[in-house]
Amino acid sequence: MSAYVLGIAIAPPSVSHDGLRLEELVYRTSRGALAAAGVSQRQLDHVTLGACDELDGRPISSMLMAAPAGGYMTDEIKVTDSGASALCLGYARVLSGEFHLGLVASWCKCSKTNVEEVMRFRGDPFFTRPLGLGAVEADGLFAQAVQEELQISEAEVGRRVADAYRRAARNPRGMRYAEKTLFDVNGSPYDATPVRSGQRAPLSDGAVAMVIASGAFVERNRGCEPLARITGVGWASDSYQLDRARLRSLQSARTAWRSALRMAGLQDASALDVVELEAQTGYHEAAYVRAFAITDEDRISPSGGAFAQNPLFCTGLVNAAEAVLQVSGKAGEVQRAAVKCAAAHSCHGYAQQGNVVALFESAGAAR
Repeated sequence: MSAYVLGIAIAPPSVSHDGLRLEELVYRTSRGALAAAGVSQRQLDHVTLGACDELDGRPISSMLMAAPAGGYMTDEIKVTDSGASALCLGYARVLSGEFHLGLVASWCKCSKTNVEEVMRFRGDPFFTRPLGLGAVEADGLFAQAVQEELQISEAEVGRRVADAYRRAARNPRGMRYAEKTLFDVNGSPYDATPVRSGQRAPLSDGAVAMVIASGAFVERNRGCEPLARITGVGWASDSYQLDRARLRSLQSARTAWRSALRMAGLQDASALDVVELEAQTGYHEAAYVRAFAITDEDRISPSGGAFAQNPLFCTGLVNAAEAVLQVSGKAGEVQRAAVKCAAAHSCHGYAQQGNVVALFESAGAAR
């Protein structure tokens, strides 16, 4: 059983999409993906949403968001971990043989909610919540742990962030932030030691949608030209605790990576032409490069990753869309030459508690 990506749409990113209701933003993005795929909403037999009630600022957000996302009179299900987790669920539904054409949609308006307050309330009520631990503090603890365990220097972190901004500045689907120098990055004030404000990816508003189809659907509809074939996915979650051993191990990241490679029949990172990493800080990128044993750093995040745009909950699904564009040769100014196989990575939760990896290959080679 095969699953293909037929079309994608990435909403133009913004610091604040004040001119659009969330429903409008998601509707336009989902319609864009359907148009790119050359299919209609009525042809869909399932919709998979990646959405967070707290970040959306509404309880049971799918009650309002399912219809504009394409779920009107269509089987719909929601996952609340991350947008990339929704891709894994949509992929599993296609592989079940029960579904043949689906849409995966995710979104986040970081400008409309207090992300740090949301993350603080995700702490357990007896230990971490009274301490006021949010995403910034958790990232600081993570950075301290991996800095010691993996020998990551601040100079390396600054270089990685400056390089990410340089790549992101060329991405037509990004925010086009001004490039940063090493001094801009490592001369910024501390947010949570050792993480400085300039080493963190800025938050933005955004949405992304992806149409996926079974091999049977593609065979029956030869007019539909797939962009990519999904060859493997992997996901895992670490312990809820923020203890030293958990933070240093990157166990869920390593597990998700190995699972995706095994499903795709690949041995290691050398088989991949592009790896789109979700790195919320420069420490994250440095840690993931080591955990995934990526030796050719020219393959890392041509898009600029989270430093191009960072709609927090769906940044990983944006990475997946960028990976699809790379293998289909449609990434524009950030396109790498002769990309046949690409990986997309996502992390979510306190201090990268959960991780997702998805692998894509050129549809032409697959067919």
